[in-house]
Amino acid sequence: MQLLSTITVRNTTFKNRIVMPPMCMYMADDGLASNFHFTHYTSRALGGVGYIIVEATGVRPEGRISDYDLGLWNDGQIEGLAKIVNEVHEYGSKIGIQLSHAGRKSETTHQPLFGPSPIAHSARYPAPSELTKSEIKAIVEAFGQSALRADKAGFDTIEIHAAHGYLIHQFMSPLSNFRTDEYGGSFNNRSRFLKEVLEEVRSKWPNEKLLTVRVSASDYDPNGLSVEDVSKILLSLKDTLDIIHVSSGGNATRPIHLYPGYQIEFADFLRKSVGLPVIAVGLLNTQQQVEDIIEGGKADFVALGRELLRHPFWTNDAYAKDEKFDKIPESYLRAYR
Repeated sequence: MQLLSTITVRNTTFKNRIVMPPMCMYMADDGLASNFHFTHYTSRALGGVGYIIVEATGVRPEGRISDYDLGLWNDGQIEGLAKIVNEVHEYGSKIGIQLSHAGRKSETTHQPLFGPSPIAHSARYPAPSELTKSEIKAIVEAFGQSALRADKAGFDTIEIHAAHGYLIHQFMSPLSNFRTDEYGGSFNNRSRFLKEVLEEVRSKWPNEKLLTVRVSASDYDPNGLSVEDVSKILLSLKDTLDIIHVSSGGNATRPIHLYPGYQIEFADFLRKSVGLPVIAVGLLNTQQQVEDIIEGGKADFVALGRELLRHPFWTNDAYAKDEKFDKIPESYLRAYR
């Protein structure tokens, strides 16, 4: 099966095409990784997943999505993550971390709420304070400092969260960015914040390690971002990036027709138009669905979110079906013979 084939991106080789995408677990205390996180991530490595991406991790306390999200804004948060990284590597999997700032969609308590413009996401959220240029610079620098800590923890990749209506997406989208300075208005200005974050992270992140981005390919609104818009942004940043993780929506409450593979065409479009490897995701669960996507050349990796929550050993099942028993940890072989 092609889904079990190796793939090399620059100098990093992944043992298969299966990705565990970032999924907030809401189990951290003061941003610290716990025994829960250790078990959660290492069990998917034991289950054969080729590439694990740790959940959205705040670069600042107010940048978390909730009070219970992981953080990487101080050195004390490195040790717990490093233990996870070391164990995941023991099973031959690669592991990355998604660095994030939630902006106006943060639900942390006793923390300030910021956005590119003083516009609430929806009735569920209060209006944020508009970020000043000095505050923007400080957040950019926070991404860079978190990248240094991610390297100390031993991560193979960093994924910058520019999707789902969080701060970077808020700057990119005309639905949430009404600024009149160099960070708003024109297409290039609205992508400036993402560009600065990527450049700052790249300057702090070892050149041999991969830098990736997760994007929402559509706002599902004629006045918002389209996949063509996102393609233009990514083309301008292509030299900084290695992999694109393709999602959609999240910056406005718009109806989305959900079905297995509903985001695959976005991934296919960006793969072809930008020319970088892509991760596809979207309510997928069967081996055949994943195989069709990889074999059909629509994506280079496929992320299984809910399915890997339900079945941590999904990939080992695929190895067994393909009679690649040497890829399954010896202690688990009796389950397949």
